[in-house]
Amino acid sequence: MCRSIAHRGPDDEGYFVAGPVGLGHRRLSIIDLSGGHQPLTNEDGSIWIVFNGEIYNYPDLRRMLQDKGHVFKTHTDTEVIVHLYEELGDKCVQKLVGMFAFAIWDQARKKLLLARDHIGQKPLFYRHAGGELIFASELKGILAADGVARQMDVTSLHHYLSLRFIPPPGTMIRGIQKLPPAHYLTFAEGKIHIHRYWNMSFQDKLHLDEDSLLKVLDDRLSQTVHAHLISDVPVGAFLSGGMDSSMMVALMARHQTDRFNTFSVGVKEQDFNELPYARVVAERYGTQHIEEIVKSDLIELLPKMIWHLDEPSDPISACMFHAAELASRHVKVVLGGDGGDELFAGFDRYVGQRYVEHYSHIPVVIRRAILGPLLNQMRDSFTYKSLPAKLRWLHQLSTVSGAGRRYAEATCFTRFNHDDKQQLFGADIWQELESVDSSLVIAEPYDKAPAQSPIDRMLYADYQTRLPEHTLMLTDRMTMAHGLEARSPLVDHQLVEFMASMPSQLKIRGRTLKYVLRKLAEKYLPAQIINRPKQGFMFPVAYWFRHELGDFLEQSLQHSSLVRQGLWRGERIKQLIAEHRGSRVDHHVRLWMLLNVELWHRMYIDGEDRQALQEEIKDRIGTEVSA
Repeated sequence: MCRSIAHRGPDDEGYFVAGPVGLGHRRLSIIDLSGGHQPLTNEDGSIWIVFNGEIYNYPDLRRMLQDKGHVFKTHTDTEVIVHLYEELGDKCVQKLVGMFAFAIWDQARKKLLLARDHIGQKPLFYRHAGGELIFASELKGILAADGVARQMDVTSLHHYLSLRFIPPPGTMIRGIQKLPPAHYLTFAEGKIHIHRYWNMSFQDKLHLDEDSLLKVLDDRLSQTVHAHLISDVPVGAFLSGGMDSSMMVALMARHQTDRFNTFSVGVKEQDFNELPYARVVAERYGTQHIEEIVKSDLIELLPKMIWHLDEPSDPISACMFHAAELASRHVKVVLGGDGGDELFAGFDRYVGQRYVEHYSHIPVVIRRAILGPLLNQMRDSFTYKSLPAKLRWLHQLSTVSGAGRRYAEATCFTRFNHDDKQQLFGADIWQELESVDSSLVIAEPYDKAPAQSPIDRMLYADYQTRLPEHTLMLTDRMTMAHGLEARSPLVDHQLVEFMASMPSQLKIRGRTLKYVLRKLAEKYLPAQIINRPKQGFMFPVAYWFRHELGDFLEQSLQHSSLVRQGLWRGERIKQLIAEHRGSRVDHHVRLWMLLNVELWHRMYIDGEDRQALQEEIKDRIGTEVSA
C-alpha cells in the first residue's frame, strides 16, 4: 500500500504495526529534514500519527504546548499535532491552520482518528467493510490491499460527466469512500462516526469603508503568504500571468530576500499562450523564471496522468501535470493561486447570471421557436469562451427554473447535462441512472447557503463542491505525481473566513469581476496584467482534436471497449466527434472526458498495464513519446 503512493513521498518510508493497527507513511521532506521520520509518536508511545500536509501555525502551537509541559524530540509540524491531540482530543483539528490529512492511533482508547483540512487541499480515502478500516491518501493505496474488489461506481460516473468531479463520499470505485473536507472520522470497536468540525458563513459582513477594507486585505494576504513560505527547502511559485498567481509572486517577493524560481508552461497557439504575461511579472520582481512550451503529443501521457489522478478528469489536469513536472526539476515546494476565483469572485458565470435573467424576459415561445434554432446554426470558433458558446450558454440557462438549479446548469454547460447523458448512456444503464439528478449536488448547497446575495450563494456552492473536489484535487494529484508540494495561500481557511465577511459588491462591481483584488493589485502589478481579459489555464485541446489528434480520437472512442460493453451509445459518440471536427460545436471537454473514462476503465477495472496503454497511444498518433 505504501509503495503504491511512493511518488507522494520519495524521500523516506516508515511503518508502525501493533496488534490490530498498521500505519505506513511515505515522506516528502520539507521541514526538519533529518528528524521528521514517520510514523511519529508521543513521549510514552501511546499516540501514533501519520500525516500529509503542512501546518502553517505550528510554531505558535509548539510554544503553547511547551508552556503546558510537552517535550518535543523533533522540530516538525507533525509532532505538534500529536501533542495537540493529547490536550484536546478530536477537537485538535479546530486549532490547525494549514492543509492536512492525518491518522492518529490512540492506543489507550483503541481508537483511530482520521481528519481532513478545512477546504480540502489534502485527500483521504477509506474502505470500511467487515469491521475493518483501510485508509490511504489515494485510491490506489487502498486497491493495493488484499481482497479489495474493483467495480466501477456508475453513480459516480454519472456525476462526473456533469460536474467534472465526484462528490463525496463517493469515488469511482464501489465500496471506497472519501472523507469530505472539514470532517473527521473516528473508528473504534469496528464502527465509524463522521463529524463536521468547520463551516463557512457569508452572513456577518464587515462595515468598513473601501480604503480600510483594502488595507486590511493587504495585510491579511501578506501575512498568509508569509506563513506559507515556512520551509527548510527553497520555495518557488507557479506563474501563469493571471492576476492570482501574479499576486502570489508579488507578495512572495516582499518576504523573500533571495531570488526565487517561477514556472510557466505555454503553447504555440497564441490565443491560448500566457507566457508573455508571465514574463512581465517575472521581470518586474526579478525572479529566476523558467518556462516550457507544450505540444499536442502530451496526449501520450494520458494513461500516466489518469493513473496519478485515480479517476478521469478534464483538460486542466494536463496543464497542471506539465507545470508540476517542470517545477519539480528545480524545487520541492511551490506556491500557486488556486482558489482566487472563489475567494474574490472571478468566474464569468458569477456575472452571467444577471444576463440570463434579462434574456429570460423574452417570451419563451420566441426563445424556443426562433432564437434557439438560430443559435444552433452558429458555427463555433473554438477560441477560449467563444461568442457562440456564450450565447448558447445564455439560452440553455434560460430554460432552467430555480436559482440553484440554474447555477448548477451554468457549471456543467460544457459537459453533459441530464438530457445529454440520456443520449449518451446505453438503454440498460440509463434505467439505473435516470432518477439520479446531478444538478442537486450544486443546487442544494446554493439553496441552503448561509448567505443572502446570489453572489455569496454561488461562492458557497463552489467552496462546498467544485473547488475541493476538482481544482484542489487536480493540484494535489498532479504535483504529488512528481514529488512536489503545492501550497495555496488563497484557500487558507482564515483568509476564506475574512473574505466571506466582505460585502459582495466589493467582489463584483457592475461587470468587473474581482473588484477588490484589482484595486489592491494596482499597488503590485502592471496595468496590462490587471486589465487583461480572463483566460483560463488551458491548452488548445479543441484545436488539437479537430486536427492533429482527430484521427486518434475517432479510433479511441468510436470503437472503445465501453461502446462494445453498451455503456455508451456508439452513434452518439460518432455524432459528437463529427460535430467537433466539422466545426459545428466545440465538444472538446466532453470528448476529453469520455477518452479519460475509457482509459481509466481499462487500467482500473480491466487491469491493463499503464505503460502498454501509453505505447498503444504512441503507435496510434505516430509520434515519439515526450519526456
